Amino acid sequence: MTQAHQATLLVELLTEELPPKALARLGDAFAAGLVERLAARDLIDGEPSFESFATPRRLGVVIKNVREVAPEKQVREKVLPVSVALDANGQPTAPLAKKLAALGFPDVAVSDLERASDGKAEAFFLRYAAPGATLADGLQAALDEATSINKLPIPKVMTYQRPDGANVQFVRPVQRLTVLHGETAVAVTAFGIDAGDTTLGHRFLSDGLVAILHADHYAATLRTKGRVIANFAERKQTIREQLLALADGDEVVMPDALLDEVTSLVEWPVVYACRFEDEFLQVPQECLILTMQTNQKYFALTDNAGKLRSRFLIVSNIETATPGDIVEGNERVVRPRLADAKFFFEQDKKKPLAARVPLLANVVYHNKLGSQLQRVERVETLAREIAPLAGADAALAARAAHLAKADLLTDMVGEFPELQGTMGTYYARHDGEHEEVALACAEHYQPRFSGDALPSTPTGTAAALADKLETLVGIWGIGLQPTGEKDPFALRRHALGVLRILVEKQLPIDIVSLLRVAYARFAGEPQVADPVDALYAFFMDRLRGLLRERGYAAGEIDAVLSLNPSRLDDVVARLDAVREFAALPEASALAAANKRISNILKKSEAETVLAGLGAAVHGKSNRAVQPALLVEEAEKALNAQLDQVTPNVQTQLAQRDYTRALSALAALRDPVDTFFNDVMVNAEDPALRANRLALLGALHSQMNCVADISKLAA
Repeated sequence: MTQAHQATLLVELLTEELPPKALARLGDAFAAGLVERLAARDLIDGEPSFESFATPRRLGVVIKNVREVAPEKQVREKVLPVSVALDANGQPTAPLAKKLAALGFPDVAVSDLERASDGKAEAFFLRYAAPGATLADGLQAALDEATSINKLPIPKVMTYQRPDGANVQFVRPVQRLTVLHGETAVAVTAFGIDAGDTTLGHRFLSDGLVAILHADHYAATLRTKGRVIANFAERKQTIREQLLALADGDEVVMPDALLDEVTSLVEWPVVYACRFEDEFLQVPQECLILTMQTNQKYFALTDNAGKLRSRFLIVSNIETATPGDIVEGNERVVRPRLADAKFFFEQDKKKPLAARVPLLANVVYHNKLGSQLQRVERVETLAREIAPLAGADAALAARAAHLAKADLLTDMVGEFPELQGTMGTYYARHDGEHEEVALACAEHYQPRFSGDALPSTPTGTAAALADKLETLVGIWGIGLQPTGEKDPFALRRHALGVLRILVEKQLPIDIVSLLRVAYARFAGEPQVADPVDALYAFFMDRLRGLLRERGYAAGEIDAVLSLNPSRLDDVVARLDAVREFAALPEASALAAANKRISNILKKSEAETVLAGLGAAVHGKSNRAVQPALLVEEAEKALNAQLDQVTPNVQTQLAQRDYTRALSALAALRDPVDTFFNDVMVNAEDPALRANRLALLGALHSQMNCVADISKLAA
């Protein structure tokens, strides 16, 4: 075949059962690694087009337009510096001859070499066409690199003995290697196994060896002759469709993580329906669903109202016309699991949550922050203080915080930690607690992740804020703030939770005061340093990211947050106002003018401080503008217009109508432009200069009452 020959390339590693939770990532990484390395050797024509495959027993990839031989490459290689290559008479030296021979070009004349600077001195360069890599050589190198344990997301490395007796490390023992270029086997090896053109089909449903006649036919051949759906996404979709079809109108509880894991356990998925006894439905359905998902990888069914059915679905790796034994076996296996859940629930109800709280003294929260009981006491006090600000009853908020962690000591949560909070709600209801208190046992964890619901009740809101703030202040205060990607105490998630509650519920709470109240709960704990300023900066950084996700531009966010707001309930309203203001024709000129004013006032402040004269005018001075010192028509006009605009701006500001407040500033554009054209701010007369700075300070104060609009300047 010629250098121009191209065909589809198939590479498949057949292994023992791969770890299901890592399978999808392993398949993608194996395929992408091979493609990347073949492309780097110019063995793929054009943009790489490939399909990855991953089943419980195989990792594979099919790559289109793979060359048998890569094209020649033009190489420019430095030979030697001229001072070394030529002697004093300009004749070739022995080192030059030796170097050319080492490069494989002993007969090249000096006149055929390129003479050019290498950046330091003159040197000789050799240009030649290097032959491209063959597929066999390039693929062997690519395969060695792509299967390295350092190149794949292997959760746990396994050491085993390969056929030649040598020890090798991989995610699981490799049994067979299949490599085809078109219809031709490629002579490469991996893990001591020579490549061939056959593979194994389904462990039970196929007849064993399956011959792959052409790389393009890999997936179809495995499906028809091997009873294997090799593509992970296709197999997942097949399972999804079968689950929905067999649900018979019910809702299938199928979290994506469970669907991925089950897809990683089967090569030929078939869904069957099973049942359990109705008596188990007396147990909280979250417990039953979790035990079915976690222990058995089953899919629960609910009615349209979300109530659990006693029917569930299983995904089998066996297709049979008589699935009775499979169904009966799975029903028999799940029954003890559900019985355990029922037993835990009945036992837990015998002891009220309130009776469990003192036992939290035996549970260490952190060696520098005390026990869980000490933490509960801090959160309880904090919840009581936050409650009025969140519109909650202080007694209910304190009671909720008092009970919220008690379910950590129940048998059910001990078996299923994911149910903490959820079980607290069930047990609190059983104990006759107020409904808001019961709900808060679960809601104080919310939001638990991005997009999660916020607490639905004022009591839950107060408890959630208290819980998150106590964690943030305490953990940060002992020096365990997030670093890089490490955040073992989930402080980023807690901060986002606080921000979402304050912003989305529009709570009129000063976040700095909130942090100080939380820090006060650690009074007398010298190991907890004051983290308020650092945490405020952390909150603002998280808030910037949150607002970017909601579609606000960086300039808009900077305009609002550069004022260092302590109340966040109106941040979105201010952002919307800034966005509308930015669309006005006057906005650009006013933003530029505001930026200029800010620079003038900052410079004046610095000069005044250096002169030892105290604080300067920077929009914060109480110095009033003296009309008698306004001598230029332009400054008189600006002052008059500012006197007219200010009451309107302040009225709109008091009514929290930020859009109208900013829009009112549009009337200042012309007088501001004229002022800067006609008036010298830094007049020689100190009284005139101070008066003009006072005028700019008053103007600056109004222009930045909603946001720092200078941030909108280009």
